Amino acid sequence: MVNEYEIKKQICDIGRRIYSRNMVAANDGNISVKLNDNEFLCTPTGVSKGFMTPEYICKVDREGNVIQANPGFKPSSEIKMHMRVYEKRPDVGSVVHAHPIYATSFAIAGIPLTQPIMPEAVISLGCVPIAEYGTPSTMEIPDNLEKYLPYFDAVLLENHGALTWSTDLNAAYMKMESVEFYAQLLYQSKVLGGPKEFDEKNIKKLYEIRRKFGMAGKHPANLCLNKDGHNCHNCGGACHDGEFKKFPGYQYDFVGGGDSQPAAGTADKSEAELVAEITKQVMAQLGMK
Repeated sequence: MVNEYEIKKQICDIGRRIYSRNMVAANDGNISVKLNDNEFLCTPTGVSKGFMTPEYICKVDREGNVIQANPGFKPSSEIKMHMRVYEKRPDVGSVVHAHPIYATSFAIAGIPLTQPIMPEAVISLGCVPIAEYGTPSTMEIPDNLEKYLPYFDAVLLENHGALTWSTDLNAAYMKMESVEFYAQLLYQSKVLGGPKEFDEKNIKKLYEIRRKFGMAGKHPANLCLNKDGHNCHNCGGACHDGEFKKFPGYQYDFVGGGDSQPAAGTADKSEAELVAEITKQVMAQLGMK
């Protein structure tokens, strides 16, 4: 089991990554990791995420109260939204908040990331909705975020930035990278005349592959809570074989939608490895090398 000091070092490493990739400026952004049901490590307020060392990292309880912090450091004022994620998603082990340029531009423009343009984005993210604006450091953000938590692993925060979460710190950070890459490609394809989207048939194939691989986390499938009411990926509900049945606290499952168990040989693979393997299969099915 990784000790707390090693996790603090990992948080600092991810902080340097988001800073060096221009996902944050100055003292923006925050990161947290769940240790157990009542202990969480988090980045402090008022410091650059690119220059942290382990002694900067704070420990809080599930209410956001300080358990341990070195003199001169206190938890991020936005720890409230992290705590809401952990409260509503017991499967989550880490949360990352940043202001990546392209994704935040979509959040400022009020445009959710819903266009199906890449196998990786469809499989690993689904669509990325926009949570309504809330004043930073208040309960407005977690309250506005809550309704998206059962169905998504990434959201844009209106006029604010992006928030991603996953089973562990690396996976949560990779979600943030994926959101930004997706947003950048979507923006640049619009400059070139507009993206060529997958049709309903291929979206359905991508969702089916995701289910068969049993990837961790939630996925919106044909449900999307975007403000315009469109279905996820604008597929008109064609991305499923049967009706949805909701089991409280669990991922939406498909009734008559095929095998939902992990494919043979995939149980021990990381999410990044699964996405790479799935993408290879998808590209082959689509006749793309």
